[in-house]
Formats: sequence, C-alpha cells, structure tokens
Amino acid sequence: MAEKLKVKILIDSTSDFPKELIEPWDVDIVPLYVIWPDGTTEKDDTRDFEELKKFYEKLKTSPELPKSSQPTVEDWKAKYEEAKKNGYDGVLVITISTAMSGTFNSAVVASKEVDIPVRVVDSKRASTAISPMVRYARELFDLGLGLEEVAQELEKKIKAKGFGAFFYVQDFNFLVKGGRVSRFAGFVGSLLKIKVGIYIDDEGNMIPFTKARATKAIHEELIKKAQEEGFPAGSTVDLYMVSCDNMEELKEIEKELRKIYKVKNVYYTPTGKVISMHVGPGQTGFGIERY
Repeated sequence: MAEKLKVKILIDSTSDFPKELIEPWDVDIVPLYVIWPDGTTEKDDTRDFEELKKFYEKLKTSPELPKSSQPTVEDWKAKYEEAKKNGYDGVLVITISTAMSGTFNSAVVASKEVDIPVRVVDSKRASTAISPMVRYARELFDLGLGLEEVAQELEKKIKAKGFGAFFYVQDFNFLVKGGRVSRFAGFVGSLLKIKVGIYIDDEGNMIPFTKARATKAIHEELIKKAQEEGFPAGSTVDLYMVSCDNMEELKEIEKELRKIYKVKNVYYTPTGKVISMHVGPGQTGFGIERY
C-alpha cells in the first residue's frame, strides 16, 4: 500500500469554520479583506467570538457598509509555499462559490506559480456548508486517497447535494446593499425588516425563498427547505450552527432539527467578518452534511 500523503487543507475565511476544528482537521484559513468607506482595510482573519462581536457592533453603527475583496494571488502563493516548507506533499483548497466571489480564480492562478501539487475545489456553497467539506476531505485523506482522488470525490458529493446551507436574515438590506441578491426585487422595499429565508442553490447563488414575521415560522421554513433540497427526514447528518450575533436562537433550531434528523455531531460557530457584512446582525441558520 502506498504511503499516506501529508496534505494541507486550505479554505477561505467565508467558510465560518469552527475554531476548535482548525488544529484536529489540519486546516488553515486564507482571509478575505474588508474595505471600509474611509479606505481603511482589515483582514477577515479572526475566529475569536469576542473580537467578532466588536465587528458586529461596528457594522450596526456604520452609516455605510464596507465592501469585501478576495485574497490576492500572492496571499495564496504564500500559503502554498508555507505548506511546502512545512513538509506537506500537496494542498487541497476549498473556496466559496465562484458565483459569489473571485476567490477560486485567484487560488487557481496561484497554484500554477508554485512547485507543490495544489488542487482547488469550487464548493458551490458558502459559510458553514464549506466546513463539513473539510471533514469529508480529511476523512478520505486518512483512508489513504490521493489529492486528485479526494478532490473528485468531494466534487461528486457537492453535486449530489451532500452539503447545504440554510439561514435567514433579519435585515434584508445588508444583502441588497452588498449586491448579492439585488435581482430579487420582490423581497425589497417594505419587506426589509421581515425575516427572509435564504438557501444556496446548485450553482452557488444565494436564493431568497420565503419570508415570515414569527421566529418559529421561519425556523420551520428553513427545515422544510432543507428536506426539499436533498436532506430528507431521518437522514444521518452533522450540523454546523451559525449566527451573526444571535447565538442563543441556534439552540432552538438545533432542538427542532434533532426531531427530524439523526444527528451525529453539532458545532456552533459565529459568522466571520465578510459573511457578516453581507447577511447582517441577527442572521441565524445552519450548515448540514448528509452521510
């Protein structure tokens, strides 16, 4: 049997990856950038909840939303070269959907400028739908599969709807101002303060699919949508509970999900800076992986 390869997994900061899993799953995070209206720039480089809470407060009080920028080719190259220096045989990169960001493209360009094998996978998803992809890839590497084999198996599971993200926002204005869902005019206007359910479709686009005033009602809609999108009741799943400054409510959603699914593992994580500036404070939802 061939010797098992030592492979580093890289993800970008929109993955909202659980802090406690970074070391055991041997993953590193490449940050995007936040650019404020006054021109100041900061990296989306923390998974510390207290630091993120300060960012949420700044978002709430800012008269104009910041913009985001993808990691540069040089940012990716630096991470690839670091992996080589540290004795890795290859690098697997999993990025936010190409429908939302050019992050995938910069990672690919950088991969052609280094002499360590790099394979870049378009997650077709975002936020905590990416986190379980790391788990799945690491499991396959531990079984002895090679870099290309793991990438292909991951892409198959993505295509087969093995990973999903379902959430709601409490202020749709953040998504509209961020230019992420401007074509959905029916959700704009007087509906900006209503809870709007969002999922990520097969092409990697964020799609508003329902609206509700009551918290319980929007929870029910999210879980119903998950079942419609490839996660039928009774499935064995992992859950990645995610929120932008509304962590307490996640416990209620978890209780409801446990009534529907056979839950193996549950992780709680706050949204990072870039995802937060698009979904806004109060966002609540979950990533899910079907076994």
